[in-house]
Amino acid sequence: MAQALLGGFGGERAPPEWNGDPHREERNCNVLKVVLPKGSLERATLALFEAADLPVERSSDRAYHGTIADHRVERVSLLRPQEIPRYVEEGFFDLGITGRDWVEETGSKVVSLAQLPYSKQTTNPIRVVLAVHRDLGVERPGQLQPGLRVSTEFPNLTKRYFSELGLPARIFPSYGATEAKVPEIVDAVVDLTETGSTLRSHGMVVIDTLLTSYTEVVANTESAADPERRQAMDDLVTLLVGAITARSKTLVKLNVADAHLPEVLRVLPAMKAPTVTALADSGYHAVEAVVDKDGVNRLITTLKAAGAFDILELPIAKIVL
Repeated sequence: MAQALLGGFGGERAPPEWNGDPHREERNCNVLKVVLPKGSLERATLALFEAADLPVERSSDRAYHGTIADHRVERVSLLRPQEIPRYVEEGFFDLGITGRDWVEETGSKVVSLAQLPYSKQTTNPIRVVLAVHRDLGVERPGQLQPGLRVSTEFPNLTKRYFSELGLPARIFPSYGATEAKVPEIVDAVVDLTETGSTLRSHGMVVIDTLLTSYTEVVANTESAADPERRQAMDDLVTLLVGAITARSKTLVKLNVADAHLPEVLRVLPAMKAPTVTALADSGYHAVEAVVDKDGVNRLITTLKAAGAFDILELPIAKIVL
C-alpha cells in the first residue's frame, strides 16, 4: 500500500511553453558587469550565487575577478563592500552587492533593486550602533558629554548623527579593531554588530542604533534605466531572491485516508493552501505544502498523529513568488 500511495505524488511536469520574446536571450548576452563583496560577506554571497545557479568561477579563492556562466553577465569582480557603492554609482559596474550601511556612509546615488536578508553569520540585518564601555555608566545618548571621542569606520554617518544630536564630538576614523580602542584612546565607538557578542566581550554596551542595514542589490542609475540591462538585472534578482526565500522553507508531502483528511488539513500550514490530489486507490489523498523549515520536526509528528503517513520532507532550491 505504501509504495502504491507514494506513486500518487505524480511525475515531473512538462516545462511550460515559451511565450516571450524569442530574441530576448540573444539581446541580453553579456550585458552586465557585476561586483560582489570581498571579505566578511564573501563566503555567504558566493554560496547564495551558487544556490541561485549563478556559481562564480575563479582561478583561486584569492582571485579578485571571475566569471559566471550566464549569458547576461559579462564579468565579475570582488571588492571591499565599502568601495562598491561608489564604483557602481560611477558606472564601473552595472550591478553590485553591498550593505545599506556603505550606501549611506558614502552617500552614493544608486538604485536599490532588492534586499537580501543575509549577513556574515545569520539572516538578521546588521546594525550600526553607538556603544560605550559599561564603566562609563551611560545608558542613553543624552547622558554623553560634549567633546566625546568616538572611533568609527563610518565617519560620515557618525558626523551626521552627532550633528543631529546637537552634541560636539571628536571623530577618529578606525581601520579595524574599533572596540579595542575603548577606554584608553576613545570614549565610544560607532561600529557594526550582528549579534553584539564582540562588543559585550570588550565590556561595551549599546546605547543607540544609527542604522539597520541589510545586504542589497544595487544598480547604476543609467544601467537600470536601460531596458535591456534592466531586464537582465531583474532576471538575476529573481534568481537570487528565489534562492534566499527557499532557505527558510521546505516541501512536505504525505498520504492520508479520506477519513483523516480534514484533521490533517487543519494542522498543516501552507504558503497559500495545500495541494490535495485524489489517488487512484479509492479512499486516499496525496497532500503537499510548502511550510516553514523552522519547526518542521514538530509538524511531522503532529501530522502523523493526525493520520498522515508516507510523509516526505524535501528541500527546495528556489521559490519565485
